[in-house]
Amino acid sequence: MSALSSISTPAVHGRRSAAKTNPRATARNMSTAVETPAAVETPAAVETAIAAPVATGTFRRIAGKAARGIGIGMLILGALVFLFLAIGPRILGYQTSTMLTGSMAPLINPGDVVVTIPTPVTDIKVGDIITYHIPVEDQRVETHRITEITTTADGGVAVQTKGDANNGIDPWIATLQNKTVDKQIATIPYVGNAIRTLREPIVMNTLMYGAPAILVIGMLASIWTKDANKNTPEGVAVPQAASGE
Repeated sequence: MSALSSISTPAVHGRRSAAKTNPRATARNMSTAVETPAAVETPAAVETAIAAPVATGTFRRIAGKAARGIGIGMLILGALVFLFLAIGPRILGYQTSTMLTGSMAPLINPGDVVVTIPTPVTDIKVGDIITYHIPVEDQRVETHRITEITTTADGGVAVQTKGDANNGIDPWIATLQNKTVDKQIATIPYVGNAIRTLREPIVMNTLMYGAPAILVIGMLASIWTKDANKNTPEGVAVPQAASGE
């Protein structure tokens, strides 16, 4: 019995002494055990359930913005065309016509819009480009450059014209019957082709009905995706990072 006591007692005493002689190591181990937070693990099924509605909401927001942008752009384009063709000539007094041939190329090409203003016939001069009705055939409207100006027997003004791309002068002399003639002041490239396209029935119907419909769809899409909280399914808790305190 005394032998066992002599063996076990020093061992216990030795362990207690080690604990007493290394208090800093013991405290450091305890601090590490307390300060290290347990890792929060998010199940893969929960992450998938959260990510899917968020991706759908993002797609809807982008689609809604794109639809609104297209609708607004179509409305603005239609309004500008209307103002340029219908309101502008009445308020500002200019006229527009579309060049159909290449007789004035390269200055004015087919599909370009020629903008003219009424000018007194007494103010025109050689070199001006005018838009007028030719005195022969179907009396179509022509836009050509003046090469010669003469005075008629009754005191009127007659002009000889030529297309810049034509080899010779026009085979007629036009007498300007009115006190004014439309003189070219500007050329807008390619707009004539766009105007002719816009005047097509299918395009007109698309602008009249399609643009408002797209705009309404965009507004509805923005309403559906307005509340971001609806992207998170009910009953699913979003994990938060540990504060460390």
